[in-house]
Amino acid sequence: MKPVITIEYCPKCGWLLRAAYMAQELLTTFHAELGGVTLRPSETAGTYTIFLNEQPVFDRKEAGHFPEIKFLKQLVRDLIAPDKQLGHSDR
Repeated sequence: MKPVITIEYCPKCGWLLRAAYMAQELLTTFHAELGGVTLRPSETAGTYTIFLNEQPVFDRKEAGHFPEIKFLKQLVRDLIAPDKQLGHSDR
């Protein structure tokens, strides 16, 4: 089974568009490697956590910032397809 990414975001904070953008970028980059990307509204204010198969891999509160898309692609690549080249995202 292919891994699934879940992006849990705070709808009260207006972070749906950010989550949708990151989901689209991950699906475009990892279309052959991922089983899907799910967006999950959080009931906890300020939440923006990215999970791989329900295991947290990035938490905005812990990091103190949102992930840059380049960093997120590299993180996901390192976890699910370490040999995959990311083109300009590797630079």
